[in-house]
Amino acid sequence: MRKTSRLLMMVMLVALVISFGVASAQDAVVIHWWHISTSDAQVGYWQGLADAYTKEHPNVTFEITNLENEAYKAKLTTVMQAGDPPDLFWSWGGGKLWQFADAGLTRDITPELTANNNEWKDSFAAVSALELYGKDGKYYGAPFDWGAVGMFYNKALFKKAGLDPEKPPATWAELLDAVKKLKEAGITPISIGEKDKWPGHFWYGYLATREGGQDAFLKAYDRSGSFADAPFVKAFQDLKELVDLNAFQDGFLAATYGDQETTFGNAGAAMELMGQWSPSVSKSNSSTGEGIGADLGWFPFPVIDGGAGNPNDVFGGGDGFAVGAKAPDATVDFLKFLTSKENQIKGADPAISITIPPTVKGADEVIANDPIMQQIVKARDEAPYFQLYYDQFLPPALAGAILDAAEGVFAGAMTPEEAAQSVEDVAATELAAP
Repeated sequence: MRKTSRLLMMVMLVALVISFGVASAQDAVVIHWWHISTSDAQVGYWQGLADAYTKEHPNVTFEITNLENEAYKAKLTTVMQAGDPPDLFWSWGGGKLWQFADAGLTRDITPELTANNNEWKDSFAAVSALELYGKDGKYYGAPFDWGAVGMFYNKALFKKAGLDPEKPPATWAELLDAVKKLKEAGITPISIGEKDKWPGHFWYGYLATREGGQDAFLKAYDRSGSFADAPFVKAFQDLKELVDLNAFQDGFLAATYGDQETTFGNAGAAMELMGQWSPSVSKSNSSTGEGIGADLGWFPFPVIDGGAGNPNDVFGGGDGFAVGAKAPDATVDFLKFLTSKENQIKGADPAISITIPPTVKGADEVIANDPIMQQIVKARDEAPYFQLYYDQFLPPALAGAILDAAEGVFAGAMTPEEAAQSVEDVAATELAAP
């Protein structure tokens, strides 16, 4: 009897061990994560977050792929065409992500985002940025840093030209008037690096956002409208008006973005239109390494009288992550972990600077001593509509057509009507009909 009992216990123990081993194997999760950070500090930041998550969830391991921006885009396109998306991948939101979602390549994370009375969703301060990771009420990812393009200006040069440095232009008419007064004072009004094209498309994109707003853009995108409609032609006309005033520095068509920041950082121009990263670049590019210091100011892109866009709409962008269609549940939980206040603050360390400007509530303590960044974040958070950079939102061929069209107007090689039509001609083949 005792032998039988011991044998039975041994059998039960072996069965229990086997059962436990099978369950453990079933619970094991591998998350395939792709990002584009390549500096040692940034790679270390992401790896540290993966390690911290694994410590709390021992059954989860990560296979991390980090690639340079262009290499990442190329490889992501390949795996998406093969129907094999990474579990978690770098995304700028907008049209490209929407295309992935329409093709069934992304996971709908709305249930997790809205669980517990929208706990995670409501943690985002950058609400309009979050919306770029969703479509038709469904969400496929989330932003972790997000900024806004705006006007940086030199208060000392404004004062020299008789302009009030504490009351920068609020309307397009006031901006044109400021350009004229700066020129009369012998000051170059605006610095730009049009050789690289994308800085010039900022001007067109913002003008189109002011002239047509969300409605005009989304109609052109879904083909119920056109990129040759009146607001887009008017945007190019506004741009031509600025070009005709000789508002930019000599040689701007051959100047790179780096040249743009060098000119502005050396007080060679009174204004520039650029994203939130500009102050650090103009400072480092200046001959002194100090930039224009306390003379630096910022104001939102001017409002256009009669424009259909909301005056508080913002043009710009940032970074985030999307979730692949085959991703395990832990991927979504990890994305929530990435976008927590604690980890946003960690990523804002000057040695890393990967979550500036932060996107979640409470993390803005990291910009407490940066009044310009505070202005940018305020404009971003209050934007009812956020227009993502055209060259990130739109398919590559169409984005290229916009960059070329804007350059054509800057160079005087295209009329506004020709520029708008050239964009529409490409849109007609690149964007699917409704």
